[in-house]
Amino acid sequence: MRVGVSLRSRYDPPDVRTGAGWMIEQAATVREAGLDSLFVGDHHATGGPYYQNAPILGRLLAEWGDRPAGALYLLPLWPPVLVAEQVGTLASMAAGPFILQCAIGAGAAQFEAMGADMKRRAGDFELALDTIRRLLAGEEVGGARTGPLPPAPVDVWIGGGAPRAIDRAARMGDAWLAGPELVPEQAAQQIALYRERCGVHGRTPSALAIRRDVHIGGDEDDARRVAQPILDGGYRGFDPAATIVGGPEAATAQFRELEELGFTDVIIRPLANDQADTLACLERAGAVRAAVAR
Repeated sequence: MRVGVSLRSRYDPPDVRTGAGWMIEQAATVREAGLDSLFVGDHHATGGPYYQNAPILGRLLAEWGDRPAGALYLLPLWPPVLVAEQVGTLASMAAGPFILQCAIGAGAAQFEAMGADMKRRAGDFELALDTIRRLLAGEEVGGARTGPLPPAPVDVWIGGGAPRAIDRAARMGDAWLAGPELVPEQAAQQIALYRERCGVHGRTPSALAIRRDVHIGGDEDDARRVAQPILDGGYRGFDPAATIVGGPEAATAQFRELEELGFTDVIIRPLANDQADTLACLERAGAVRAAVAR
């Protein structure tokens, strides 16, 4: 099993440079911890500082190395030519493989702010992804060509949890990314459906990935000290069973359970608000990854 990180992108410090600095420091810690991949997310019109995917990832790649890296794009919110240009540029800057994570997105306010139509998002997603892939392959689409082209093929991970979305991931993606809100029983059901749809479409996925929001403490008490107030506050509306909270041994056991379900990659996001707790969690994630590998 591989363990990667999707860094949190929204912070609200008094100086916006501080939040960007935190993300840079976290990326360096992820590299030093020996984790397998690095990602950033995508969100718009948040009402507060949200460090946008292309520019922040471009800076983070300077801290990273030759392991896989990538960014999430909510494709119905973006002009396909712009995504192809950004992905081609980022892939050219990355020393290793580039992964395009993508999904249809949600939130009426976000769609309105970006001039997109939520009612058309499924169709817009499919058209955009087809266009982006053709542009990244060097084709001319609608009279447009983009560059630079990626130096190696870009892997496409499609996120989604509804049956139609899982079928779309099996039909159009190289891999599927399960959502962070799933409790283990739901994750088991969805990965079974994804495998079934891959069989129907004659596809062999490059990865079966799941996002997990985590806090790995020095021990159980330390983990609860950090995570329990966040979970008690109704963190993102999640069932706490969808998160991984505990000391290194307990976290290792939960990662192994996901591996037993068939997931090849766990993409973690630290729950902690404090930078020191976040960095400590990322450092311990490296030890957990090594323990799972053993």
